[in-house]
Amino acid sequence: MIRHELEHHGHRYQRAHQDLVLALEQETLGTDYGANGYTTIDQGNRLGALLDLDVDDVLLDLGSGCGWPGLHLAKDNGCRVIGVDPVIEGATVARSRAIEDDMAERALAVVGDGTDLPVRGRSIDAIVHSDML
Repeated sequence: MIRHELEHHGHRYQRAHQDLVLALEQETLGTDYGANGYTTIDQGNRLGALLDLDVDDVLLDLGSGCGWPGLHLAKDNGCRVIGVDPVIEGATVARSRAIEDDMAERALAVVGDGTDLPVRGRSIDAIVHSDML
């Protein structure tokens, strides 16, 4: 991402948990993660069912932003999640949400991108990316 895009997303992530923004997200997507995409709660739940994750699995959420849908999938399925986003504000919000949802031990928020992932080979069971391209 170029610097201007990183700054733009950083500002969006910082505003993601304002009351009005969350109310709009709840009305349109059915979520309250500070999502800045278009994936609905129903789509997230269908994704979780298709992936069939459990407590032994690790999910990688590329372009995770504020944690949607990776944190939701981890919470519902008991798996661990690594969220990777190039914007530090997104990782900060995602980490706070993981703590709020009592998932601090199962969730890691990392600043990075898909070209240099902080994982070993064969350590990931599923990958998601939502509204990232």
